[in-house]
Amino acid sequence: MAASPPAIVAHGLQVRYPRRSHAAPAGLDLEVRPGETVLLLGPSGSGKSTLLLALTGLIPHDLPARVQGHLRVLGVNPQQEPPGAMATRIGLLFQDPEASFAMLVVEDEVAFGLENLRVPPAAMPPRIAAALQAVGMTAYRHRRLDALSGGQQQRVALAALLAMQPPVLALDEPTAHLDPQATATFFTTLAALKATHTILLVEHRVDQALDVADRVVLLDARGRVLAQGPPRATLQRHRDAALEAGLWLPADLDPRAAWRARHTTRLRTDPPAVEVQRVSFAYPQGGFVLREVSLQVPQGDFLALVGPNGAGKTTLARLMLHLGLRPSAGQVRLFGTPVAALRPADITARAGFVFQNPEHQFVTERVEDEIAYGLRARGRPEHEVQARTQALLARFGLQAHARHNPFRLSQGQKRRLSVATMLAVAPRLLILDEPTFGQDRNTAYALMDLLLDLNREGVTIVMVTHDTRLVRQYARHVAVLRAGRLVWHGPTEAWSPASG
Repeated sequence: MAASPPAIVAHGLQVRYPRRSHAAPAGLDLEVRPGETVLLLGPSGSGKSTLLLALTGLIPHDLPARVQGHLRVLGVNPQQEPPGAMATRIGLLFQDPEASFAMLVVEDEVAFGLENLRVPPAAMPPRIAAALQAVGMTAYRHRRLDALSGGQQQRVALAALLAMQPPVLALDEPTAHLDPQATATFFTTLAALKATHTILLVEHRVDQALDVADRVVLLDARGRVLAQGPPRATLQRHRDAALEAGLWLPADLDPRAAWRARHTTRLRTDPPAVEVQRVSFAYPQGGFVLREVSLQVPQGDFLALVGPNGAGKTTLARLMLHLGLRPSAGQVRLFGTPVAALRPADITARAGFVFQNPEHQFVTERVEDEIAYGLRARGRPEHEVQARTQALLARFGLQAHARHNPFRLSQGQKRRLSVATMLAVAPRLLILDEPTFGQDRNTAYALMDLLLDLNREGVTIVMVTHDTRLVRQYARHVAVLRAGRLVWHGPTEAWSPASG
């Protein structure tokens, strides 16, 4: 009996965005067999997300780019079919589930795709019920999406795909925004889908992803296949090449996993960089997100703020600078002064905030102008602006993208740019929400090493993160939030990931 044709085929695939000097991927050869789960690992900017967008037809139909080479999904060329037609063959799950939401309620979101496929109304309820059951979200059918945690939102986004019954799933870092428990739940769900779907998975959390993958494909910086084969054996055999390319590896294969930072900065509490005093916060017509949180961050500290999805970490980080939010009760002091008494310009002169979604802070149309924006707004001389901008472009590996639109960068490049823009004005306090999101291993460590250098120079760092490996390696102290309350705060050496 002849073997089934591949579910996914890419031969000599090249994708080049407008005004880009090079393609990424640039000559990819890849085949995925029906029923196979393939883990795709590659450095930031190698074209992993671009490949998934091309497979679904979003490139070039919705996102302009030049596609060359042979590309097929279940025998169909996605470049010649509209994305709506491809949705019955392949479903794409984004890094950020909110990016795909079109409705307000879980059931309506799952039904939305079926309506676009013109599924008869009588056929919808059983498909919605089956999809929600498959991801463990049946009890949330009538909940509002904005009332769900990040992990729950990601499972709803997956259910919306499953309801359309595509035989192929393309998952673009689906656990990037999830806490460890939600990540474990998601991979349990994914393991159950292996029996019925072909899965192409892009994921940085390699330790967990290896358990569901049948094969691993390693890409180089240009998006060409470096090696492929059985997951663990391939990573062991090509460890040195993978490390050089910047790929994340399981902790037992990564020589840096056991490394710990030495903190030399003297802590100062006269005054602390941030003092949160019995702060509570509730959204209008909503329950409390934070309840009587008190936290002191000394000057010179490197604090990791951790906890499950929905614990209130990002809300607390934003309240530290009154960034679009004000406490419902209590107050925050910034270097001894109540934040409520400071003008926005006074706050930004003392502190910078790097958003979880880097696109939320972009305000210009060129990378170099994005970095220069804060300096120009403060009236710095143009020669100083240019010198500082060029230094940061070099430090973050963005020189080749200086004249590109920030929104056209890869997710990893966007993250590096977002950090660079905040560092341009040399703040005394830097608050970062998931700073290594979307980064490959080498750029993540380079960024964290830079933050450590800044910390040693006296900059106070507050980092919201789910990455327990980086918490243990870099943080001096850890604060754990759970259900809106501070449940633990102490030195990293005494912290257990089980507590947050």
